[in-house]
Amino acid sequence: MGMKWIAAAAAAAMLAAGAATAQGVDERPAVLKPATTGWNYERRLVDIPMRDGVKLHTVILIPKGARGAPILLTRTPYNAEDLTGHAASGNLSAILDGYDNATDVIVEGGYIRVVQDVRGKYGSGGIYMMNPPLAGTPLNPTRTDDSTDSYDTIDWLVKHLPESNGRVGVLGISYDGFLSLMPLINPHPALKVAVPMNPMVDGWRGDDWFHNGAFRQMNIDYVWEQVATRDNSEKWRANSYDMYDQFMRAGSAGELGRQHGLGQIGFWRKLTAHPAYDGFWQAQAMDKVLAGRPLKVPTMLVGSLWDQEDIYGATAVYAALEPKDVGNDMLYLSLGPWYHGQEIGDGSKLGPIKWDQDTAKYWRMNVLAPFLAHYLKDAPMDVAPVTIFQSGANRWQRLQSWPAAPADARLYLKPGGALGFEAAGGAAQSADYVSDPAHPVTFVARPVRAVGYEDDHWTAWLASDQRNASGRPDVLTFTSEVLTRPVTIAGQPIVHLNAATSGTDSDWVVKLIDVYPDQVPIDHALGGYQFAIAMDIFRGRYRESLAEAKPLQPNVALDYRFALPNANHVFLPGHRIMVQIQSSWFPLYDRNPQTFVPNIFDAKPGDYVAATQRVTVAGPGESYIALPLVK
Repeated sequence: MGMKWIAAAAAAAMLAAGAATAQGVDERPAVLKPATTGWNYERRLVDIPMRDGVKLHTVILIPKGARGAPILLTRTPYNAEDLTGHAASGNLSAILDGYDNATDVIVEGGYIRVVQDVRGKYGSGGIYMMNPPLAGTPLNPTRTDDSTDSYDTIDWLVKHLPESNGRVGVLGISYDGFLSLMPLINPHPALKVAVPMNPMVDGWRGDDWFHNGAFRQMNIDYVWEQVATRDNSEKWRANSYDMYDQFMRAGSAGELGRQHGLGQIGFWRKLTAHPAYDGFWQAQAMDKVLAGRPLKVPTMLVGSLWDQEDIYGATAVYAALEPKDVGNDMLYLSLGPWYHGQEIGDGSKLGPIKWDQDTAKYWRMNVLAPFLAHYLKDAPMDVAPVTIFQSGANRWQRLQSWPAAPADARLYLKPGGALGFEAAGGAAQSADYVSDPAHPVTFVARPVRAVGYEDDHWTAWLASDQRNASGRPDVLTFTSEVLTRPVTIAGQPIVHLNAATSGTDSDWVVKLIDVYPDQVPIDHALGGYQFAIAMDIFRGRYRESLAEAKPLQPNVALDYRFALPNANHVFLPGHRIMVQIQSSWFPLYDRNPQTFVPNIFDAKPGDYVAATQRVTVAGPGESYIALPLVK
């Protein structure tokens, strides 16, 4: 027994010595103390308790010497520490170079910056739900949502930050834009202003997940990475550089999800179970939610006219809330010539289209900065109810309301590919094409790369040259004569399409395009450029009801009516107006089998069939686009 004890003691001593030796050569400090020499702010990390006891991880950046400073809060699912951790030069400006930071406005305004992880993500406790619906409803039986969490966070901040003046503003882009809308449901008294930018509002009508029933399948990797783990550490693994190949090999979006294990993700199961605009989507559409509540907080909704992710939300909320702004002094709208979130970066161009100015900086300095300062610091303000960029003329406009014109000018599709404001009349005629799911029309030229912000491939695709599509036999192209005077639109074009299909289901993609002259001085690459002004897709099965899918009657001309995104554009003399129509937009949207199946996520290879499409271009049912023409 004694020898065994001695041996065990010796072994323990050797292990301890080994551990000590290992510790001695480990070049990392046991506890890191970051150097803060030269920093012009104080960084505090706090876990703020919510009403149910869950703590939310929060980063607070307080400018040195701050007294009576307002607070700007952003809540995010994208890692608060990372978004406030880029301090290469050791100053507040550098540390705010992450997402959602209008850095020049925040730093020059002397604001206390607060960024918080939403529950269930990164440093915060609790469960995670994608854009959680309101608490205490069938869709969210818990006691909390992002409205209650915002209230509790603001309450804590104004009680625990003596450097503040007790006023709080919220702002954020995209998902964080949704999170900037939620505090408006039951606003804390200290919430004085909100700036939701490019907000996720209605995931079925026209934001991230669907557009009028067509599924935006290139977001499938986002669903996986955002929900699978708390810290987004489990990455989506694509099998192809060209997304066209990946989606074609899988067949349906549902099959691709099954192959990649998405059935484990609760939000994916909800997406695939609710392909129609049923109560699941309608109950959580933020424009509908806010329409039922009073407007208590001055709010500026910010949208991008070429937003490739959330083009629907900002103007939808504006339309819902504008009737509540009886004094025309609580609700503001800004629409810039940007892609998703470009307003906090360089806004001098969109892909190859140059605006002759940095539109984003102009907006930040002349609209955002004075708007925040007015409500958070009592500074004077000269901001119009609507600030919108007019493309073509390339100038900012100050308006009292939006839209600026009703959509009542009819732009007719005519035989022979003609286009004009006078109807063709006469006997009924159609323009035909064959839509084949085996050879879908791409939304950009191949190779179609994954979603990313490293160049213009994804960010500026809505402004990309549409000649890639117009030369295909399965795309109808209608073109006006060369314009001799400006044609100005300011609002939402409305598609009135009369068309038949030989199938029992069909998608319809309609594009309104500005065709540049064959030669453009100075910028020669724009010669003949087909610049898309407004484009969208409609899934035919929802023609009668968005909430219920019904098969189409084959070979019968039917009416389809749907809105295109907002546009504020001048078609200049020497340009032409073009309309394109097609029945696929791949792989951004999943392919319509063109055979009716109850749920396209479950479509089988045999369901995908070619169909003859006939668009009425003359006679009583002649198709047209109702334009908001400024006369």
